[in-house]
Amino acid sequence: MAVWNQPPLAKVYEALSAVGDGRVKLIADTSAQVVSSNGDRTYTVRWSHDGGEITSDDNATRWQGYLGYPIIAALLLIGRLPYDPVVALRLAGVPWHDLNAQYKRNYDAAVNSVLEGLRQRGIDADAVRAEAVRIHRALACLGLKRLATKRHEG
Repeated sequence: MAVWNQPPLAKVYEALSAVGDGRVKLIADTSAQVVSSNGDRTYTVRWSHDGGEITSDDNATRWQGYLGYPIIAALLLIGRLPYDPVVALRLAGVPWHDLNAQYKRNYDAAVNSVLEGLRQRGIDADAVRAEAVRIHRALACLGLKRLATKRHEG
């Protein structure tokens, strides 16, 4: 079983936003649903009973080979990745889909614009960044493997 590639740091911010917005819901012992930032997609995250394997049907996970933000959001929700809920609330309402399109998939530029917006509102953006980096490092330590997807026979 292959280990997932580490995602870009920006995906941690997106995951924190999803949690802060309440867009992550546990639907069973081993699955969750995550609604996209613009509300037009719902992703399903599934994991093994021991938690060592995980997968999702979002594009990054399926096509880019790294853990997409829905997986990170689910891991935050179920407590596999501890997080500061204040930071998640500070990132609530960020329209990541639109920002990523505006910045032509330059995720770092999108994150920097969000952090600058926080600074302008008097929020400690450095503390938000530090929390995202801490979560990103913790994610790497999990060593999550790819959960085999079930094939549906027709």
